[in-house]
Formats: sequence, structure tokens, C-alpha cells
Amino acid sequence: MTAGRCACQPRDDSRPNFACTPVRFSTQRMPTSRSGAPIKMWSNASVASRTKTLSMLRAIKDLVTSPEYRHVPTGRLAILAQRLGKVWASPSTWYRLVRQNGWRRPRLRVHPAKPQVGLRTTRANEMWHIDTTVIRLLDGTRVYLHAVIDNFSRRILAWRVGDTFATGNSVAVLVEASRGATPCESTPVVLADAGVENVNAQVDELITTGVLRRVLAFTDLKFSNSMIEAWWRSLKHQWLFLHSLDSITTVRRLVAFYVDQHNRVLPHSAFQGQTPDEMYFGTGKAVPEDLLSRAAAARRTRVEANRPASCEICSSAVLERMPIKC
Repeated sequence: MTAGRCACQPRDDSRPNFACTPVRFSTQRMPTSRSGAPIKMWSNASVASRTKTLSMLRAIKDLVTSPEYRHVPTGRLAILAQRLGKVWASPSTWYRLVRQNGWRRPRLRVHPAKPQVGLRTTRANEMWHIDTTVIRLLDGTRVYLHAVIDNFSRRILAWRVGDTFATGNSVAVLVEASRGATPCESTPVVLADAGVENVNAQVDELITTGVLRRVLAFTDLKFSNSMIEAWWRSLKHQWLFLHSLDSITTVRRLVAFYVDQHNRVLPHSAFQGQTPDEMYFGTGKAVPEDLLSRAAAARRTRVEANRPASCEICSSAVLERMPIKC
């Protein structure tokens, strides 16, 4: 071994040995935030990627909110943007960005004016509504409910549940409603839709007798048959669907209970607390005034009970007037 030369130094001085290269440690500390966490230093590539992402977001927002493409669904708009060479992003990314940023498509729908108040009569038996609804049982079979409702009082005049869609059931409920109706100066007008259960030979024969007059919704009148359809919704969602509809007998029993409650017990907000029976027979004219007077009395009672609790002077006066029991 030659003196003055390191043992690991190569014999050829032109080829350095990196194993002996000294390592220099930097004493410069990484920048940190106030909490002590290190701050991430963005490279030029990261800044470029972030700029590209922001430009992509702006392009997607411009396309989503542009009236020019309001007829294009969001999923197809993503593919159209790729074909136009504007944005390369999947439809799922578009849906996510639209949902996260709350972007709204410029799709202001223009609808024809609808009447805010439906058809209203001034006396009972002036107009009736007839309709049929389908009720599905637990085993998948269907039963059909026919009913007639009075427009003025919202009273259910007649109803019938059948296991088949027979046109004779419409005639049966109309005849039953006519027999149980109160005397009227004019012939009741029946508002119905143009379904086969309301427009058939049997119903036509009943109309020709002069007992009733038939008017078709959206054909002879611009109004719909919404009054009885609203009652279908209440009947189903507030009562029928709360039970196991396993047979047609169960449906008949439940409908009978709800019709009785609707006509006789449940007050209607449009009638100032009167029930449909009271409106139909004219026996509840004193109900609105009675409710108003009782509400005023209850309000005065609440004021007298709450005033001592919130005022020290009133509470001390009440205590002085209270008799002391030994």
C-alpha cells in the first residue's frame, strides 16, 4: 500500500470513489405554519396542473350555465365538450361538479296559467264529482273504488268497492247519490273525466232520463276533476296505506270508516270548522261564531295566566290577594 493514499482510493486517480464523498447536511429549516405544520411547497408542475384544473372548471361552468346548450342533458354535454375539444372530463365528474357548486341549468319552464281556485258552487247538489281509483292488495290483485263527492260541501254522497272494473258500478253510485240527495231546485251536474267507466251506454242511458247532467273535465270545462282526486290522496295516504290491505272485505271496512269520519267528524278548514255533513244539510251555521268566541276566551285565559309569571309587580299583587290558609 502506497503511503499517503487512502485504502479505499482507487489506483486510477481519474475515477473518483463516491463512497468516500463527504455528505453535506443543510441546516436550513423547512417553512412551517403558525401551528407548526410544514408548508407544502408547490412545484412548477403542480402550479400548472392547478391552473389547468381551474380553467377546466371555468369551461364546465360556462357550458353548464350557457343558454346555448340548455337543451343538452348534462351527461351528453360532457361528451359533446370532448368532441368539441373544450373539456376532457367524464360525465360523472360533470355531475359531481354541478352538484358541489350548485350550478343551475338555464331551464326556466314556461307553463300556461292555471287557476288558483278550482270550480266552486254556491249550494249543495249543484255539482257532483265522480271518479274511480285503483287500490292494490298485498297479493298483487286490484280492487276498484267508485265514489261521488259534492262540490259545495265535500260530502261523499255514495261509494262502492268492486273487484272488477265494471261500468255498472258508476251507474250504481250515481243512482245511490240521487236517491239520498236533498231536494234541489235544479238537476245536479256530474263532472267526470272521459274514461270508459263514465262514458258508456249504461251511463248514457241514465243521463237521458234527466236525473243528472254530465260534463266532461277538460272537454266541456277547462277545470279538472281535482276535488275527488284530492280526496283519493287523503283516503289512501292518511288511512288505507296504514293497514294491511289483504282482501276486498278489509278495503270495504276501512273505506266505510273513513267516509263516516270524513262526512260526520272531521272539520274542514275551508268551512271554518264545519264538517261536510253540516255544510251539506245546513246544520252548522253557528259553529264558526262559537269557535271564534271560544278562541277569544282561551286567549284571555292564557294572558291572565302568563302575566304574573313575567311581571314581578303583577305576581306580588296576585300573592297579596291570595287567601292565607292556616
